Amino acid sequence: MPAQVSSVKIRDVNIKLHRVGRGPTVLFLHGANGLPQWLPFFDAIADGFEVLVPEHPGFGGSDDPAWIRNIPDLAMFYLDFIEEMGLERFHLIGHSLGGWLAAEIAIRDRSRLLSLTLMSAAGIRVKGLPSGDLFIWGPEETVRNVYYDQALADQVLAIKPTEEQLDILLKNRFTATKFGWQPRWLNPDLEKWLHRLKLPTLVVWGREDKIFPHQYADLWIERLPSARLLMVEKCGHAPHTEKAGEVIPAVRAFLKEAAR
Repeated sequence: MPAQVSSVKIRDVNIKLHRVGRGPTVLFLHGANGLPQWLPFFDAIADGFEVLVPEHPGFGGSDDPAWIRNIPDLAMFYLDFIEEMGLERFHLIGHSLGGWLAAEIAIRDRSRLLSLTLMSAAGIRVKGLPSGDLFIWGPEETVRNVYYDQALADQVLAIKPTEEQLDILLKNRFTATKFGWQPRWLNPDLEKWLHRLKLPTLVVWGREDKIFPHQYADLWIERLPSARLLMVEKCGHAPHTEKAGEVIPAVRAFLKEAAR
């Protein structure tokens, strides 16, 4: 189903917002690669839910304000977004950098949240087990390290971006570097506040994730008060795309259960 695309102004920042479906609201926060394409995952979740997918400030078609300097700033921006959009009792899903962002939002104010879904989330670190270094890998190496299924990686690499798409990819990479460079994909203060996330939480992870190894999922489960784990076998860093057939029904069932 086609998504409605609009520009929403929050304070002095215009952001591009994709909206699809009807029903209880699901706010999806994308990862460090931005929103390069509309995913079947969104359409599947939109069957029974209203799905909002904003492009974060600094990514894609959104403004890049100088005052948003780090993920905590971005989390505070999204609290303004939630208030301005009038979101009440909604579900929050975040992937990778977006998972980190979702956790940062929720530790600050969980009062409107029905549930939290973290997929391959950045933001914390397992001691002695470093994350993959996206800033050192080349473009092809990055794609191949995102996916366990190399046939899928071949399909992604075969797509030749337009000049406009290349400009967006460069913009996205610059913003991702701003948020994730130092320390690498980490807020050292986040882990100590995860006990505040007393709400239904689903942690989704690929067993073969080369960016954040699957042991990171165990740490999230250990720190979150009400979390369950979906470990996806033979899957890399993007379980909602690489193993959509397994992840979509699990996420939909979780959202429906959490809404009761």
